[in-house]
This record gives sequence, structure tokens and C-alpha cells, in this order.
Amino acid sequence: MLRVTSNMMNSQLLLNLNRNARTMNDTQLQLSSGRKINKPSDDPVGITYSLRYRAELSSNEQYTKNVDSSISWLDYNDTVLGQAGDVVQRLRELTVEASNGTNPQSALDSINQEVMQLKEQFVDISNSKLNGKYIFNGEKYDSKPYDFVKGADGTYDVSQAITTDPGQINYIVGEGVQLPINMTGNDVFGNTGDVDNVFTIFNNISAALKSGDYKGVSNQLNNIDTRVEKLLTARSEIGAKTNRVELMQDRLGDLNTNLTDLQAKTEDADYEGLIMQSKIQENIYNASLSVGAKIISTSLVDFIR
Repeated sequence: MLRVTSNMMNSQLLLNLNRNARTMNDTQLQLSSGRKINKPSDDPVGITYSLRYRAELSSNEQYTKNVDSSISWLDYNDTVLGQAGDVVQRLRELTVEASNGTNPQSALDSINQEVMQLKEQFVDISNSKLNGKYIFNGEKYDSKPYDFVKGADGTYDVSQAITTDPGQINYIVGEGVQLPINMTGNDVFGNTGDVDNVFTIFNNISAALKSGDYKGVSNQLNNIDTRVEKLLTARSEIGAKTNRVELMQDRLGDLNTNLTDLQAKTEDADYEGLIMQSKIQENIYNASLSVGAKIISTSLVDFIR
């Protein structure tokens, strides 16, 4: 028969008290932190999933920022191309008006004044910037693409040959998904030597107006129409890219919601259950203290009485 000594009872009592206190402390820690996993030993499997969800959420957050930036870039490109289209459309109206052979030279000169102002506006549009970056100069976005100098007439001399950088600005909008979001100036406004190069059109119309060459003015109408069509095509391409990026934005939003929900299920504490559990553990611990006080206080003197 096993002999139970006072030391054995005291040791077992302290062991049970420590175990109950530790269990109660763990529950109170979950309540105070709001997390059921406060250290890896709480749930070795759960902590693995938790770290994975955190990594995926971090990547998803960066993709979302890239998507937001790319939408801003695309929207601004569309706005600028819309402004360019308005200028070219006004240039066409003036060209049609100037093609009328009944216009005196004074009328042609007046039209030419507005054409020159439109040219100034178009140069400003072609050098548009977003967040300090020129949008029509490819990867050399820190350099002005159409750095024309002022001519003798006080307006930009657009006869200079310009070659914009053809590099693509790629945004990573998903895992393994890269989307080029920029358009180069030459693609939009024409290459040097193209008859429908916008700046060449301005030069030809202005020269024809100065010399009273009605036919030379009307001959530019076809070039204007060709360039307008290319501007519309560019805007359509931007619209298609914007639609795709917005779909990616929706997808990333759904993924973020799902990952956050999974993370919450893995990490977040169940307050209702923990409060009940904490109360039960507190009662158990108090009962252990009460019983322990009676056991420890009992000695040989108590029996001699």
C-alpha cells in the first residue's frame, strides 16, 4: 500500500494550483489581447496558417496600391488624350473655315493666330505630367518629351524632330500579372516624317495660311482625320486597360475580404466562450485555494487535540 506523506500532498497541491493558475492566465491573456494565438505553442498548426494569411494579405495590399496607381495613371492619360482630341477637332474646324476661297488674307491671318495658340496648347498637352512624371516619354519620364524652343514668332518651333522613349511602364497588379499602362508620344501624336504627325500638320496649316494657299490648307483635312482616328484608338486602348485593371481591383478586394475572414477565424479570440471559460477557471482556482488551505493547515497537532 502506497504511503501518502504531507510533502506529497503539498507538492501535488502546488502542482495543481500552478496548473489552474496557468490555465486561467492563458485565458485572461486571450481576452486582453483579443487573440487566441499569442505564441506558437498555443496552436502550432494555426500559427502556420496565420503567418501564411499575413504574408498573402501584405502582398495583396501592395497589389491593391499598384492597381490604384495604375487607374490614376490611365484615367489621367484618358483625360489628356481627350484634351488633345478637342484641340485637334478645333484645328479641323478652323481648317474647314480657312479652306473657303472667299476668305481674304486678313481672315486667314486671324485664323492663323488661333492656330498658333492651339499649337501652344497642344505642346503643353504633349508635355503633361502626373506626380512629376511625363506621361508620354516612356521610361524616361523624368525628361520632357517635347522640349521645343520658342521661335521668332514667340511660339514653339515644332519643326524639331522628336523621338520619344518607347519604353513601357509596367505595373504589377497581381501575382505574375504585369500591365503596361503608358503610351508613348510618337504612338499618339505621330512619328517624325509622318504626314499626319500633329506638329507637322500645325506647321503645314500655318504656312499655308500665311501664304494664302487655300488648297494647301484643305489638303491637311485628311491628315487631321487620320490623326483623330488614331487618338480615338489610343483612348479605346486605355479604356480596355482601365476595364481590366478595375476587374483586378474587384478581384483583389474580394481576395482581401476572404483572407481577412480566414485570418480572423484563425487568430481572433471567441470572447463569449472565453468569458464563460474564464469564470469557470476562476471558480476552480478559488476552490483549489480553499481546499489547499485546509490540507496545508492540517498537522499532527490537529489530531492530538
